[in-house]
Amino acid sequence: MIYKGSCHCGNIAFEVEGELTEVLACNCSICSRKGSLLWFVPRSQLTLTSGENAMSTYTFNTHVIQHRFCPTCGIHPFGEGSDPSGVKMAAINTRCLEGVDLDALKVNHYDGRSK
Repeated sequence: MIYKGSCHCGNIAFEVEGELTEVLACNCSICSRKGSLLWFVPRSQLTLTSGENAMSTYTFNTHVIQHRFCPTCGIHPFGEGSDPSGVKMAAINTRCLEGVDLDALKVNHYDGRSK
């Protein structure tokens, strides 16, 4: 299935393809503040439809994840990084996707503070 998503103001818009059945709730310092529910997909399944030049990036700690956000509205629609085997991945903030019933998704909890 293809999902459409965006930041709040629409400057960053994207499509992501995959089967969305479960998400990750991380309690690290940035994820807990953003309140995002993350869906991890290979980066090749994420297509920007607008806003590549409108995005800003924030990194912290080990600087391996690029947290993408809109400098106009402040929303973080996704992040980018690599999995342990080196495959480029995208962490989609499912709260930025259209028409998703978040209550129907399985939520896995990750202790991002234990690292």
